[in-house]
Amino acid sequence: MNSSIEPISTTGSATAIQTARSLRKLYFARAAFSVIWVILISVFVKTNNSIAEILFIIYPAWDVFATYLDVKANPPQVSKKPQYINGVIGIVTTIGVALALQKGVSIALMVFGAWAIITGLIQLILGLRRRKELGGQWPMIISGGQSMLAGIAFIAMAKSPSMGINSLAGYSAFGAFYFLIAAIRLSKTKKSLERAI
Repeated sequence: MNSSIEPISTTGSATAIQTARSLRKLYFARAAFSVIWVILISVFVKTNNSIAEILFIIYPAWDVFATYLDVKANPPQVSKKPQYINGVIGIVTTIGVALALQKGVSIALMVFGAWAIITGLIQLILGLRRRKELGGQWPMIISGGQSMLAGIAFIAMAKSPSMGINSLAGYSAFGAFYFLIAAIRLSKTKKSLERAI
């Protein structure tokens, strides 16, 4: 990965620094949420299925809120169409998971799997686009691809007796790892941009 940043105008640099700073904070928050969610789901899936189901619903709902923060982190001139699409898909998924849980965890896992595929693709596209301006997006690009593969696996194995809400813990843990790496990488990008001004 090439970490050098091309010299750009002071205004453009200031905007890129602010975007990198905002995305870094968001990525750290997303990593922290995922770690806490993994801990909670691991505890409650064994002791209280109702709370585990609520946590299942909260996961895509949190993604909607994080997408809103992602929109706010980007400058006005940047197209936010992928984030808006992601937000709508997240809202539909949150409702879909809540309704699907009434029919069973396997149906909810299929809904979640479809969401993981679609949002993984969006994350992949955003990572590729942001890499041009900010660099440091390889973790997000890889995470988007892995999310798509995980979504396919959730759908394919949803009816397996070993699949349950706890199956989502690994997915979330990998997400935490990738968001943490991306946040650290954006810290380096921000410092490089600050030195360039």
